[in-house]
Amino acid sequence: MDILHSSGGRARLRSLQALLALSSAAVLTACGGGGGGNDPGPLVLSVLSSRPEWVSGGDALLQVRNVQGQVTPKLLVNGKPVDATFMQQARGDFLVLATGLANGKNTVTIEAQPGQSFRPFTVSQEVTNHPRTGPMFSGPWEQPFICQTDTFRLYPGGPFLGAATDANCSAATRVDYVYRNAAGAFVSLPSASAVPADAATTTTTEGKTVPYIVRIETGTVNRSIYQVAMLHNPSAEATPNPVTKPAGWNGKLVYTFGGGCTGGWYRQGNTTGGVLDDNILKQGYAMASSTLNVYGNNCQDVTPAESMAMVKERFIEAFGPPRYTIGWGCSGGSYQQHQIADNYPGLLDGILPGCSFPEVMFATVYSITDMRLLGNYFRNKAPGTFTDEQQRQVAGIQLLDTMYTDTVYNGAMRIAPNKWTALDGSTRTYCPAVLPEAQRYDPVTNPTGARCDVYDHAVNILGRDPATGFARRPLDNVGVQYGLLAVNTGMISVDQFLDLNAGVGGYTIDGAFMANRNAADVAAVRQSYRTGRLTNGGGGLANVPIIDYRAYADMNAGGDIHLRFHSFSMRDRLVKANGDAGNQVMLVEDFRYGYYSSASPLLMRALAEMDKWIAAIQADNAAGTQHQKVVRNKPATLQEGCNTRDATPTFIAETQNRTTGQCAALYPVPPAPRAMAGGPLGNDNIKCQLKAPVASDYAVPFTPAQFSRLQSIFAGGVCNYAVPGVEQQGLAGTWLSF
Repeated sequence: MDILHSSGGRARLRSLQALLALSSAAVLTACGGGGGGNDPGPLVLSVLSSRPEWVSGGDALLQVRNVQGQVTPKLLVNGKPVDATFMQQARGDFLVLATGLANGKNTVTIEAQPGQSFRPFTVSQEVTNHPRTGPMFSGPWEQPFICQTDTFRLYPGGPFLGAATDANCSAATRVDYVYRNAAGAFVSLPSASAVPADAATTTTTEGKTVPYIVRIETGTVNRSIYQVAMLHNPSAEATPNPVTKPAGWNGKLVYTFGGGCTGGWYRQGNTTGGVLDDNILKQGYAMASSTLNVYGNNCQDVTPAESMAMVKERFIEAFGPPRYTIGWGCSGGSYQQHQIADNYPGLLDGILPGCSFPEVMFATVYSITDMRLLGNYFRNKAPGTFTDEQQRQVAGIQLLDTMYTDTVYNGAMRIAPNKWTALDGSTRTYCPAVLPEAQRYDPVTNPTGARCDVYDHAVNILGRDPATGFARRPLDNVGVQYGLLAVNTGMISVDQFLDLNAGVGGYTIDGAFMANRNAADVAAVRQSYRTGRLTNGGGGLANVPIIDYRAYADMNAGGDIHLRFHSFSMRDRLVKANGDAGNQVMLVEDFRYGYYSSASPLLMRALAEMDKWIAAIQADNAAGTQHQKVVRNKPATLQEGCNTRDATPTFIAETQNRTTGQCAALYPVPPAPRAMAGGPLGNDNIKCQLKAPVASDYAVPFTPAQFSRLQSIFAGGVCNYAVPGVEQQGLAGTWLSF
């Protein structure tokens, strides 16, 4: 039921402590005389809803502290008084929503008149406002961009949001209510004035038993559709505001991130990461997400970070800052959690990535494009020359089917701008169906059309190649010795090793196979390291707790892209960046609940432990770095390990190791193709430094003719993984803009 419909309605999100740390607190002591015991002291002004430089939508939630006496402060925006309601938090502390901010820089001022004996006390803060439709820091808009508000369903069985109201895919903000009935389904609340007879009740983590009624706010920011859901009984409670929270909200927020990648460009999307998860909502958590936080709608991490920042801002302006915000999501949702936490610290206080990868552009793309090249060689270039077991060993996978499964062999074509040839010989595209054919790239008929690939989707970050007009590509396999570990262990012969590396090839700018290997654009490589497109792990990610949950998929029938190796890649990067990975805990079980489902007791235990972990971190006022506080406050009840695979699983508490231990035996972790070629566990070497091949580097003998051929194949040298890659370096900073 549409209980409230308002174009000015908001949904807002943000963590109080993180934002207080990120906001610039403005302090100004008394103007003029006074002093002594009667001096009321300084006012302190903070922006709670966002960082001061990244305000959007023309408003911001402010906090002013140390207001003395029976005084109601006044608000001025750019020197002009603004009619605003000050909401008192505690003695001397107020919240106020500053409205009427112009795009660009603004000065907000709080004035408090403590008495006739003092001149006014004032405090000011500069804020920079951006349009509600964005962009803020992601760079120029991607065009074309297809609106999808008309196919966005508000809740199961409910109406659609309706047609966009402008070219920026906007829609009026609205509030709907659903309730959980006795049959266990969410259905529309028929009336805001009564609790239905068949409504369930729920008891929150705070021990409060309330009717299971959910308030859902839907709106648009940053050309995305967002939703916020929380328990709220409209028949008994006032509309929530920043100082009056619903009885059923436990004060915490779970922000959901959706998966996918292919087709994730040039569209608004009509699904979020989900905000109606019974197992989360019934505990009292608020939930939020947006359509641009689904990688299947938007396969790039900067715009999702921006969208999350704007959604969270809306949330805080409406409900006040949550105690903390927990990231939730699998696969493409894990990319976002890792990169947002690392590159835009403060948005997430803890993350729960599932079926995880460090990022799409390197950890995933390198693994699947390598496997497509290998599969093409084995099946099409040299069929019958490698046994199935040899193919599996060269690729570094548990099942051979993984190399040829759709999400791997065909999924590699997320680097192709439009049409490409699938494993079955058919012609396919990863342009989204809503993007008209006439607007899509074609090398002959429409060379300036929309290119549907991960690189052109990230052109604002990677830059544009002046020679082609397309995005610079950090794709490289020069010097990579495919099957190096297999030849060194005698799994394949020297001649097979040489033939493979002579024939494996690379990809054209349009994703077709070619004889030459790929040489990355060095400027794109440098930019990828400096901006965090390759997840570094040493930005904000060093200072948040991470519970890496994995429903093991390496042995799924038919193969799977979600390989356990990637969890260890992320761990390796954390160790390299921070000296340890004490803030990451791995939990593993079999696939009985699917990739990432709140039906899994292990995953829900992870959420409960994350809640305890963040609470303990926030309560830690002792000396130490934030990373040290995160590590030392890990709950004793949270142990790394895995569930057994029997009908009634038991938990094996064990530090996770890729090659040894009970969990490694239950859930094996073979390396990916680059690791089988001698590459680092972290999968973080985009373009390797080269060196001349040396006979002593190989565990098997080469004849003079074979070694001469090796030198010919790798005329420029082989990868030297003993040294950092070309332009490999740390982050240039966090909260970067493009």
